[in-house]
Amino acid sequence: MKIDLTDTTASKINKGLVKARRAIGTPAVGMVLTLVVVTDEENAYDALKAANDASREHPSRTLVVIKRVSRSPRDRTQSRLDAEVRVGTDAGSGETVVLRLYGEVSDHAQSVVLPLLLPDAPVVVWWSVDAPRDPANDPLGALSQRRVTDSYAAEKPVDELRSRAESYEPGDTDLAWARITPWRSMLAAALDQVDCEIVSVEVAGEESNPSVELLAMWLADRLHVHVRRAVSAGPGLTQVRLETTGGPITLHRSDGAMATLALPGQPDRAVALKRRETSELLAEELRRLDPDDTYASALRFGVDRLGGIQSAAERAEAAAQPVPTLPVRAVTEPAATGVQPTSSESGNSDRPTPAKMPPVKKADPQ
Repeated sequence: MKIDLTDTTASKINKGLVKARRAIGTPAVGMVLTLVVVTDEENAYDALKAANDASREHPSRTLVVIKRVSRSPRDRTQSRLDAEVRVGTDAGSGETVVLRLYGEVSDHAQSVVLPLLLPDAPVVVWWSVDAPRDPANDPLGALSQRRVTDSYAAEKPVDELRSRAESYEPGDTDLAWARITPWRSMLAAALDQVDCEIVSVEVAGEESNPSVELLAMWLADRLHVHVRRAVSAGPGLTQVRLETTGGPITLHRSDGAMATLALPGQPDRAVALKRRETSELLAEELRRLDPDDTYASALRFGVDRLGGIQSAAERAEAAAQPVPTLPVRAVTEPAATGVQPTSSESGNSDRPTPAKMPPVKKADPQ
């Protein structure tokens, strides 16, 4: 069921929610949290679909905040709030309110969201695009216990990770971190099967994918070894190679679905390691509302402490370079003096005298 409200208020939106629930025969509120989705008009459909899919695992009241850009200076001074209330099959397992803010009210979204929050329920804010530099001190972020960003959606993902490290507060998290959960689980299980010492690590993936940096920082922070970040054609993360005293451990994925795990002394095995949808990543983040200390430790390790980025072409070019060899110097025999060594001087009179090598002829210069 959908109810459109034009030029409305938070009070009318609450009345619309009650009316919609009664109309479909579910007057009771069975949501476990409030999910606030901050997005723009371009990405609103994808963000709303991901939130609805995630609500099947976590029934929630979803508030989608869309800040509309006014076309003229006169329109910017006029505030207006339009809302769309969705309940039932149109809203997943919870209820959804799409808020479109015009004019000056777009700068005060927290005043619109606050009356619509579920009482005595956790609040999670997810910025699908254009996340603030300091989510904890953002007006909407200050209302929540959990703040979800996505550095992959930023124009410069690596710089975004640096900003996240500088402004981190307990409760912050990133969907780029959730994307590497299967990789971290697989690598931890692989290391439990071998008894060796890690020497160095190389993590390869797309150049603009911050999940590669996060995985590399997690490995460097946990293993206390040198980790180098390499660039590949993708998609996403493609390979992790751990050099150990017992041989290399390799987890390689080339198609974004299946990976190959190679352990020293064991046959290679195929493992499922598919790239997950945004709804699955969001549902994972909603499973825990306490601070993620592991993410905080990896993030604070710092991108700048990783090894230099080297592309696959550069690695192949370096491997094709011939290994320089040291020049061989010819050893000349000393001039004959006509004096033969005695048995005491030679050390053993029964030892045969080695045959003399013929003199080395120098090649003519070309």
